[in-house]
Amino acid sequence: MLRQEIGKRIVGQEEVIEQLLITFMAGGHTLLEGVPGLAKTLMIRTLAEATHLEFRRIQFTPDLMPTDIVGTEVLEEDATTGKRFFKFNRGPLFANIILADEINRTPPKTQSALLEAMQEFSVTYGGQTYPLPRPFFILATQNPIEQSGTFPLPEAQLDRFLLYIRLDYPGEEEEFNILHQTTGSRRVDVRSVLSGEDLMQLQQLVRDVTISPDLIRWVTHLVRATRPTTTAVAFVHDWVQWGAGPRAGQALILTAKARALLHGRYAVTPEDIRHVAYPVLRHRLLMSFKAEAEGILSDQVTERLLAEVKPPTSALG
Repeated sequence: MLRQEIGKRIVGQEEVIEQLLITFMAGGHTLLEGVPGLAKTLMIRTLAEATHLEFRRIQFTPDLMPTDIVGTEVLEEDATTGKRFFKFNRGPLFANIILADEINRTPPKTQSALLEAMQEFSVTYGGQTYPLPRPFFILATQNPIEQSGTFPLPEAQLDRFLLYIRLDYPGEEEEFNILHQTTGSRRVDVRSVLSGEDLMQLQQLVRDVTISPDLIRWVTHLVRATRPTTTAVAFVHDWVQWGAGPRAGQALILTAKARALLHGRYAVTPEDIRHVAYPVLRHRLLMSFKAEAEGILSDQVTERLLAEVKPPTSALG
């Protein structure tokens, strides 16, 4: 039903929408990358409208400060006693769905303000910890072009995004439908069909989806094969400087479970893992200078790894 509501406004991009829903069901954060005009912001806003969740948009700019996101303490005076005290004014981060628009346009100091929130679902200010509302999602966008005036996200922060989703140009028929539907006077209303409590229950249901020990072993082999220090795969030594950590294996399993449930299944298949491997590993492989010189991207490494590291035969039946 959630997918249908999003489809009222977003034409095509089925795979991207599926990956966004997987993020929601798995309870993680997502980084969306695409050139301007591909409806990244509209997609996230529509997803927020289709849920009973509080939504905030933060436009990241070079002059944005951490306090503009987290909040700050202000000095107030008690009208009765005249006593002064500091009160923490919560920033826009205190919402369920945060759209971090063009996250790579703000300096690392401000980017790092999101680290604790993304991992611990809380914010510490002045020695006191403030819990964030649950469910809590950060959906960040970035532009792959116009590198002037941008600040690449550090690896530690990239690793906290469950998926790294790339948006491509629509097909010809999809583009015709977009132009036809968005240049008239017809307004599309999106209904809220999912509450925060429903979403929390859905996230628990995802964790209850079955995955066989053989598939977990395959995921272990896949992740370890990305590391030049532990792999026997020759091209990884040539193309990868640093491989994925254990968090990548957790993300592979959790998102594969979410995909299985999204498709009406209560057990993970190798196909689920293959589908989520690209957005899970895309930002967790640090490519070598040789790979960059040869134009090799992390997706190509993932593709070859999936062909090289086969799932156990027992998991194929």
